[in-house]
Amino acid sequence: MLRWLKALLALWALSPVLAWAPGPPVALLTINGAIGPAIADYVHRGIEQAGRQGAQLVVLQMDTPGGLDTSMRAIIKDILASSVPVAAFVAPRGARAASAGTYILYASHVAAMAPATNLGAATPVAIGAPGGGAPDEDGKAGKTGKGEGGGASSTMTRKQVNDASAYIRSLAQMRGRNAEWAERAVREAVSLSASEALKMKVIDLVAEDVPDLLMRLDGRKLKASDAERVLQTADVVATTLEPDWRTRFLSVVTDPSIAYILILLGIYALVFEFSNPGLVFPGVVGAICVLIALYAFHLLPVNYAGLALMLVGIAFMVGELFFPAYGSLGIGGAIAFVIGSVILVDTDVPGFGVPFSLVLGLAAGSAAFLFLVVGMALKGHRRPVVSGREELLGSTGQALEDFEQEGWARIHGETWRIRSAAPLKAGQRVRVIAMHGLLLEVVPEP
Repeated sequence: MLRWLKALLALWALSPVLAWAPGPPVALLTINGAIGPAIADYVHRGIEQAGRQGAQLVVLQMDTPGGLDTSMRAIIKDILASSVPVAAFVAPRGARAASAGTYILYASHVAAMAPATNLGAATPVAIGAPGGGAPDEDGKAGKTGKGEGGGASSTMTRKQVNDASAYIRSLAQMRGRNAEWAERAVREAVSLSASEALKMKVIDLVAEDVPDLLMRLDGRKLKASDAERVLQTADVVATTLEPDWRTRFLSVVTDPSIAYILILLGIYALVFEFSNPGLVFPGVVGAICVLIALYAFHLLPVNYAGLALMLVGIAFMVGELFFPAYGSLGIGGAIAFVIGSVILVDTDVPGFGVPFSLVLGLAAGSAAFLFLVVGMALKGHRRPVVSGREELLGSTGQALEDFEQEGWARIHGETWRIRSAAPLKAGQRVRVIAMHGLLLEVVPEP
């Protein structure tokens, strides 16, 4: 009996400690900037890692102007398939969840915003193409697309808008959020502040920061992968999951400007290697750069017509070195190179374009390099021959012995076998008139 009493007293003494023991961990992922392949990979790995660690919640803190459609849909698929609930949080103050960020916010189990933040403007940016016009409330093209021959563009615009509005409406209905406003965000590109979004039931709550968000979510029931769980986040400190080396590498190479520079560096290195066989190092560097650039282009929305124009332009400029065409190949190649570079990345998403200043700078550098090489080649062509067969013909030397038909002579400091129709004496000057393999035909020099 006394033993049972001691056990009860021990449990009673530990009960406050158990009551205040923190719950399972909370993982914190941060999105800053445009959403692309690297961000999608980071979120995918972060959600997987949170599941392996037994986290009770993943907080996805966002500040983004939007991003690529493929990357956005990959993130949403990971959220919908996650066994750990995901809370999308637009923070800190002054942040935004525009375009792709709005879709991710609607797809998350919890949608939250910090004060002085906004969301919306979820219209697909591709509808800004000439002739497409802005869509009206019925999803039809505006006046620009009706009267200026933009029929095909208007049809594509309606397809994109209808697809995007149906997608975000399905997400809103699944999470029980305001589907009407979600569709307006797509069709009319409207935006909301945090307080307005809370009133219109677009989001679930407003919190100052991540600790305040966790405090407000404590005790809330969330369902993920057909399993309902009660959050215990009041005394939990969120653990930030940093991007690993693979994600950092992917974020660098999928930058359109970096990929653009890599493909040019690789092509020029390979051209240099083919022009000077045996150097090896330029060929190795060029092959690696080209393969990395092609991998990046595979993940980016690349217009392959632009890439083809770039390659044709480079081929023309290089061809000018071997087939002088009075600059026509070089100038045409530079024009094709610039046009291809401008249309290379087929998207208007902020942060995923190649700056025009970079295109002009590289085009000018390539043209300057071309003219420099051509100029050096022309100067070298005008110089007299100083070696080889052509240089030996007409050269003079000195016979080393007396002979009548064949003997030896010193020409340009080298000993050559010579043949002469006239007898020669040692020390007599001779002039080369022909070359037969390694035998020189000479005549006496007056």
